[in-house]
Amino acid sequence: MKRFIYSIIFLLAISAISGCVPHTTGETEVGVRTRKFGLFGAKGVEEKIYSQGSTYFFMPFINDWNVFDTKLQNLEMTFAENRGDRKSQDDLVLKTIDGNDISLDVIIAYRIDAAKAPYILQYVAKDDRTLRDMIVRTIARSKPRDIFGELKTEAFYVTESREAQANKAKIELQNTLGPMGIIIEKVMTNDYRFNPEYTKAIEDKKVADQQVEKNKSAQHAALEEYKRKLEETKGEVNKLVADADGQYQKAQIEVDVYLEQQKLLADAIKAEGIAEAKGIMEMNKALAGTGGEVMVKLKIAEALQGKNISLLPVSEGGMNLKTTDVNRLIETMGVKAMSETKKK
Repeated sequence: MKRFIYSIIFLLAISAISGCVPHTTGETEVGVRTRKFGLFGAKGVEEKIYSQGSTYFFMPFINDWNVFDTKLQNLEMTFAENRGDRKSQDDLVLKTIDGNDISLDVIIAYRIDAAKAPYILQYVAKDDRTLRDMIVRTIARSKPRDIFGELKTEAFYVTESREAQANKAKIELQNTLGPMGIIIEKVMTNDYRFNPEYTKAIEDKKVADQQVEKNKSAQHAALEEYKRKLEETKGEVNKLVADADGQYQKAQIEVDVYLEQQKLLADAIKAEGIAEAKGIMEMNKALAGTGGEVMVKLKIAEALQGKNISLLPVSEGGMNLKTTDVNRLIETMGVKAMSETKKK
């Protein structure tokens, strides 16, 4: 620390003896020296750039010293009076391509090209304030106004449209200010305002559009509700049809089963009737033969067996009370008939 202090004292002493004075640059500044007289070199702006954060010693009166700040700077032109580059309304007022008035807040981010500081001093501006107010501001209020005026009014509502024009404005500003040693980093838009009458019309249109969308939504909801109820009705109808089809198929199956049962029963009755008829036919054939009479007599005998039958013959004009054992008679006649059959 002592050595540093001694060095400063030594430099000041040398400067005092030689008649030189110190010239400094800040952390973001570059310096430019101008020789007023050509005693020790060419007269005019020196092309050498004196770097940031340094101290240089030049003789007074025959040298001029200028510094330029190379940090990023924002030139803000806004409607608000309490902020921005000016303490008054400073936004860009322009007319859209479809004829409506609009005011737009714009921010220009720029910096000085350090390598061109001597050129700026010699041909553009002598200091940062002059460069900002007379060059950057003047051009930045002109070209962006024309470029944003290419938009239709409704396009300002679209962020992408504003950004596209801002990028176009950046390119145009760089083409103009770049040769002067000014680098345009970005052009940004902030707020925008329409003519009050147009703003009212826009608001009315928004309300109308919202109402239209609301009606569309209601219509869509009603249509969806109708579709839902239609599907429910279709489901109920399909269920009823399915139930009816099921009942029909069930009844048809029952009828088919009953019909099949009746067919089987009819076939059985028919078979039984045919068998019985055949039996009767065979019986008739048997009875029509020689043994038929015997069989009839046997059947009569079987029927009368065990029964007491008394006959009261009528003779001589009156009833004969003499009894006849009919059972015995039948027996006798049956045996006799069988003996005659054997003889034959």
